[in-house]
Amino acid sequence: MSNNIFTQTSNKPYLRHDYKIHFMNKKPELFNNYQDMIQTWFQTPNEMLDYVEVLDYKEKAIGFK
Repeated sequence: MSNNIFTQTSNKPYLRHDYKIHFMNKKPELFNNYQDMIQTWFQTPNEMLDYVEVLDYKEKAIGFK
C-alpha cells in the first residue's frame, strides 16, 4: 500500500462542467458554477424539481474578430 500525497496545483476555480436544473413547471435554468446550482436546488421546493443535467463545459473561443 502506498502513501499518496496530493497537493493543490491551482487556485483557479474548477470549471469542467455546466449544470442545468430542469423544473416541473418552468424552463430549465443553466449554471456555470456548481455552488450556485446546488444552492438553487436546495432552496427550491421538491415539488418543482425534476432533475439536474451535467453538461460538458465549453470554453469560449478566443480568436480574431
